[in-house]
Amino acid sequence: MAGTGGSNVGGVGSPPVNARGERPRDVLRRAAGRAVRRAWAVAADAGTIRSGDSGARRFRSFGTDACVVFPWTALYGERWMRIGDDTIVGPNCALSVGMSPGQEMLSEVVLDIGSRCLIGRGSSIVAHFEVVIEDDVVTGPGVYITDQNHDYSDPERPIGEGSTPERPVRVGRGSWLGAGVVVLPGVTIGPHVTVAANAVVTRDLPGHVVAAGVPARIVRRYDGDGWAGVDRAEEDGRGAG
Repeated sequence: MAGTGGSNVGGVGSPPVNARGERPRDVLRRAAGRAVRRAWAVAADAGTIRSGDSGARRFRSFGTDACVVFPWTALYGERWMRIGDDTIVGPNCALSVGMSPGQEMLSEVVLDIGSRCLIGRGSSIVAHFEVVIEDDVVTGPGVYITDQNHDYSDPERPIGEGSTPERPVRVGRGSWLGAGVVVLPGVTIGPHVTVAANAVVTRDLPGHVVAAGVPARIVRRYDGDGWAGVDRAEEDGRGAG
């Protein structure tokens, strides 16, 4: 009806809107979103483990200005973990030593992460015997490193119940593991190695190379003067040896 006034720009029967054309439920949704994001930021900051926190004291050693960002997907066996100075373990990572919390291990340090490392979000490091990540190693998201695998040799036994002997793993200083890289038991990666995204490292890689593929193969190497491609036949011969 003309002349009734009001601010219902949506017309008769429509939900009221404010001066900016927003409906009440939209205003509430935005306000709730802001509150949730603020609460999450506070929780993430409060839950992050930093040097000097009670959580840091659970580790064998926890370096100055290091942090394990909250949330994590699994974190147990801290008393057998050492984390170096200025190292960041990103959110949604899993760090575990042993099969379950409370398991006794054979050595004082089973998982050793050096200084100035960055472990990308969503990565998992599973250690049973020895996993060493040297200084200045950076990983992309979703990297998986383990020193134990499952055994499929018995066709009558569920593969998940079988395990192979643990074999130590080492990632050399200054290396970069791209997103989704998998490092399997017994592998030693030398210093200053680049492993391309989604590669699966099944055997040792010498220092100063670039590796890619499934299984990972050396595609470039530093010869002292510069980086050069690698002959596929030469790399196949190295694998056969």
